[in-house]
Amino acid sequence: MTRVLVTGAAGFIGSHLVEALCHQGHEVVGIDNFDPYYPRAMKERNLAEVGRLPGFAFHELDLLDAAALASLLTSDTVLVHLAAKAGVRPSLGDPVGYARVNVGGTAAVAEAARGAGVSRIVFGSSSSVYGDSTPVPFREDAAAIDPVSPYAATKRAGELLLGSVAAIYGFRVASLRFFTVYGPRQRPDLAIHAFTRRMVEGSTLTLFGDGTQGRDYTYCDDIVAGVLAALRWTETAQVGVEQFNLGGNRVVETGAMVDEISAALGMTPKIEWAPMQPGDVQRTAADLTKSGAVLGYAPRTPFPEGIRQFVAWFREAHGRSD
Repeated sequence: MTRVLVTGAAGFIGSHLVEALCHQGHEVVGIDNFDPYYPRAMKERNLAEVGRLPGFAFHELDLLDAAALASLLTSDTVLVHLAAKAGVRPSLGDPVGYARVNVGGTAAVAEAARGAGVSRIVFGSSSSVYGDSTPVPFREDAAAIDPVSPYAATKRAGELLLGSVAAIYGFRVASLRFFTVYGPRQRPDLAIHAFTRRMVEGSTLTLFGDGTQGRDYTYCDDIVAGVLAALRWTETAQVGVEQFNLGGNRVVETGAMVDEISAALGMTPKIEWAPMQPGDVQRTAADLTKSGAVLGYAPRTPFPEGIRQFVAWFREAHGRSD
């Protein structure tokens, strides 16, 4: 049994991770501040779906309160830092807020960990750090110096910040670059969730670009498996930071993504096209060579099956029907 503290525990990925850790018998402490980026009720529903799990304790806590966070840590705790202000496009209108939470919050995590003697950290980063100029598929040794949104810049800054103190504080850090995660409990602003809701409502879908933009969609269970593998890796890792891609191993273009949702729903969407939005990248694709070799990571959920699982959850969670 391991003691694990998960920041962002009420969120999409965090709630799935908490479930998996508790089912494996670990002691789990979760924190979340219910950031108003999307309604609090949705995160509370995530926690309700998780239920009363043995070994799980939840605290409503602001990530920037390093002293309060440190009070929940022990030297044998593994810290999984998932909490962040999310979203590429919203970050364009609030770069100060994103820097404050994503960079300042990661600094607070580092400070709390240092004070408590924590050495093992797993950081939830993002494929957005690669920007739009990195050769596809993205490799972890790419420079990643040309992000195209404040969100992407703050995630890269978080990686660099942890790297700058790892040797000094004795941290062993796995920085996980998540590629477009989807599945049950997905944030309502993300495309798969938003498009599903609009199709069910009979609303028109607005697709940006020309339909050839592609994403390496990664099912939530595969992401959780990667996080668990990274937790194990930190047991024997050397001091320092290592980056690992966690992707789905298949690029799905926008039009194909909509087709899969419509097939799962049994509905024909109404579509309108608009220019590509600032902050978006043309394509993401993960090179999984390193994460496969070092972590044993191998995504197992085909995109059509993941979409069917999401649609089933959506209908149950939202009380929707044909």
